[in-house]
Amino acid sequence: MSNPSATAQHATFSPGRFALLLALLVFAAFPQVILGMETFVARDYGFFVYPLAHFQKECFWHGELPFWDPYNNCGVPFLAQWNTMPLYPPSLIYLVLPLNWSLSFFSLLHLWFAGLGMYFLARRWTGNPGAAAFAGAAFAFNGYTLNLLMWPSHIATFSWLPWVVLAAEAAWRQGGRKIPVAAGAGALQMLAGGPETILLTWLIAGALWLQEWFKAETPRALLWWRLPAVVLLVIALSAAQLLPFLDLVAHAQRETGYTDLRWSMPGFGLANFLVPMAFGSTAFEGIFFQHGQAWTSSYYLGIGVLWLALLGIAGLADWRTEFLSRHQGGFRLSQVPPLLARLISGRTWLLVVISLLGLLCALGENTPFYPALRRLIPQLGFITYPIKFVMVVVFAAPLLAAGALAALLAPAATGSRPGANNGASRRWLPMGVVLLVLIGAIVAWTQIAPLAGDNSRATWLNGISRAGFLLLTGAVLWVIVRGAATPLLRCAPLGLILAAWLDVLTHEPRQNPTVPPGIYEENLARTKLAMNPQPELGGSRAMLSPKAALALTRFGMSDSKNNFLAKRLGYCANANLLDAVPKVDGFFSLTPREFDGLLSLIYCATNGNWTGLENFLGVSQTTAPDSDLKWEPRADYLPLVTAGQRPVFLDDTNTLWVFGRNEFDPVHTVYLPLAAKGSDWPANPASASIRHLKFSNHAVDFEAESSGPALAVVAQTYYHNWQAEIDGQPAPLLRANMAFQAVRLPAGKHQVQLRYRDRAFEIGAAISLCGWAGCLAGCVALRRRETAAGDDLVKAAGTKPF
Repeated sequence: MSNPSATAQHATFSPGRFALLLALLVFAAFPQVILGMETFVARDYGFFVYPLAHFQKECFWHGELPFWDPYNNCGVPFLAQWNTMPLYPPSLIYLVLPLNWSLSFFSLLHLWFAGLGMYFLARRWTGNPGAAAFAGAAFAFNGYTLNLLMWPSHIATFSWLPWVVLAAEAAWRQGGRKIPVAAGAGALQMLAGGPETILLTWLIAGALWLQEWFKAETPRALLWWRLPAVVLLVIALSAAQLLPFLDLVAHAQRETGYTDLRWSMPGFGLANFLVPMAFGSTAFEGIFFQHGQAWTSSYYLGIGVLWLALLGIAGLADWRTEFLSRHQGGFRLSQVPPLLARLISGRTWLLVVISLLGLLCALGENTPFYPALRRLIPQLGFITYPIKFVMVVVFAAPLLAAGALAALLAPAATGSRPGANNGASRRWLPMGVVLLVLIGAIVAWTQIAPLAGDNSRATWLNGISRAGFLLLTGAVLWVIVRGAATPLLRCAPLGLILAAWLDVLTHEPRQNPTVPPGIYEENLARTKLAMNPQPELGGSRAMLSPKAALALTRFGMSDSKNNFLAKRLGYCANANLLDAVPKVDGFFSLTPREFDGLLSLIYCATNGNWTGLENFLGVSQTTAPDSDLKWEPRADYLPLVTAGQRPVFLDDTNTLWVFGRNEFDPVHTVYLPLAAKGSDWPANPASASIRHLKFSNHAVDFEAESSGPALAVVAQTYYHNWQAEIDGQPAPLLRANMAFQAVRLPAGKHQVQLRYRDRAFEIGAAISLCGWAGCLAGCVALRRRETAAGDDLVKAAGTKPF
């Protein structure tokens, strides 16, 4: 006979009801965003994410894929960046709906989706819907996940983490249709475009698969091929995105050892799991950041989640002892309570181990572990900011907490007397006391020995409020441990969820400030600045001075609206895309290697003189020397396509040296790499002219006329996917002036076309289409086979289905 408490708990936290509860929590946290009254703006959201989404949307409504962004970095690959999400199907949400509302909604929708995925994973692992609901809410609402809202690509990728683990585990255990389903989940995460999250997702899945291999509960002959089959299918399904990305990586600035260990978790970072505002400052845009780490504004789990996670870890020895004693008495594994069987099987230990490894990696330069690991695995040098490894803890902690909560709820669910559920009920109170003492010690530490920039009063208040939430959580746990099967007990998991949710929402100043959506109005800065001449695509460019670029990076006002509007007038990062104003620099993860070298030279020298280079790049507006937010015109800029220069052959080092000494004369000279040198170059350049110049996102067209063989030089970033044609016939495209383009012209009048063609995408798209069609056909065929097998069983039993 089922226990009424257990039945009520299953009904209260059914998938549908939890999905509704989580949606209400998301709405209650961000009502102004969901109702369209305000939108996110802080940090990368305003200057990186929103402008790129705007450009992507413009391309979408012009019926083209955004392969190339001609407005930033003198042209830069766009689709191949991966984190721009051009092939992620849910991107249609912000491509079709009004962008100033839908992009924020897109992030919040994935916040909800993340919690729902963790709910299903925790429910499978614990068998307890109340504990699963707590895990789902904890995964959606913690400092790290909320920080990811500023990057739609990151929150989308992260939201798929529990779903991929859940689907992959089902695939290697059950096979059949579960394999293409797991591949589909993995491919959608791939297309969302967060490489570090994707890597850690599959490392976690691989560790679980390896554990399954050693346990041998699933035949190893099946395990041997099922997970590799899923991985291969994921690669095939996402090849349209992966192949262009890998192609760009091969030609971009990031190489092994490119990244350093900046923004590791500080040595005092463990304190922030208990007192989230210890050792930091709100000086930048009013958002709290630790000293020495500014990638995530928080990784606070919530004091209740931490308490239960530590309780789950502490109880491992007791659960193992209980299981072994029962097993020696003749009990089979199937006779052990489901929760205990799952914990003893080693999954909890695995979560503990990966959490410790994640913490050690997140600490980066502050321990010898991660530097040694980078030397052992040089490819880790591609990963920026070690603090990102804390996401492993954010994944594992809700599951550990769910295990402990399920153990506490188990007696009431089975009708046992309170307190009969092993060491979990004995340790919860001492563990809470230890956490309370630690909070007090951290607060005392910050008051006695504050760091430069600390706000001791804010830290003290923060510690007191976390202690308050600790006591509130303890009161709910007391009801669970000591209470009978009453309505109060049935509501206890909900009380824990609401306490944890409120704890995270109040643990520091708002991580994601919101502002009226009007700040993203198109051409707002263009109208305000009224530049003359106005930089236009194919005409001229704007260029921030090195001094202004550095100042805008460091600039931050506590008022988020004015902060964004001021920096938008300076065309900070990619804000120029909102006004369709081309400029020399930009903000992207990957840029072609040669152009990045040139850009680094310019913007690392705050007092350099780049007159010749600026003329070549068509810079008609540059930052005024007396203000970082004002612009002044330049008179000597050249058209973006010129012709008739004398070729000089130099390697890249000497070309940079010439640029740095401001000895570059773009009217008469073009620098070509030594590999282009040959005997067929004329001794004297021919006179040439360019007419009818037309630039678009993926094409450059012009008419050239010359008295003899000559060069046409295009001030657009050189990338191997650009192809040249002269009068419809293929022509070599040369790398000129280190990082730009040139075409050899024969004598006479000719039509010249430059086209962007991504062969890696074409090959990848063909593979992906075949993969998706194959998976769909496989699912249909396997479903029919399973249905037929079920019918055969029914006939063999001599019964008919309903």
